[in-house]
Amino acid sequence: MKKILVGMFSVMLVLAACGGGDDGGNNGDTGDTGDTGEEQSGEESGQESGGEQTAQAGEEVYKTNCASCHGGDLSGGMGPSLKNVGDNYSADDIVGIIKNGKGQMPAQDQVSEEDAQKVADWLVNR
Repeated sequence: MKKILVGMFSVMLVLAACGGGDDGGNNGDTGDTGDTGEEQSGEESGQESGGEQTAQAGEEVYKTNCASCHGGDLSGGMGPSLKNVGDNYSADDIVGIIKNGKGQMPAQDQVSEEDAQKVADWLVNR
């Protein structure tokens, strides 16, 4: 019995060390190549990278907080489809729905205002 518990603990420890900690997938890469070239000084490249990171962050928040009801592919399930939600609602409208609820959807108090904005922007700009 003791060997089984030690084995299970070891497996859990390895899985915990390997999993999680995904902070946007940049693996510590700040994008600074050390070059003095235009890439780092160009305003557009920073916006492009930031926009991509924001979209990824919005998708991650969606997967964590919304996909169980609205589907991993936005097709719906217990909640309605969100595939074309940006056609009917602005990002601000979506933030309001997340924070206050609508119809049978309760307010999502576990989602911060910042995360709600990330999800809303991601949904509108898909």
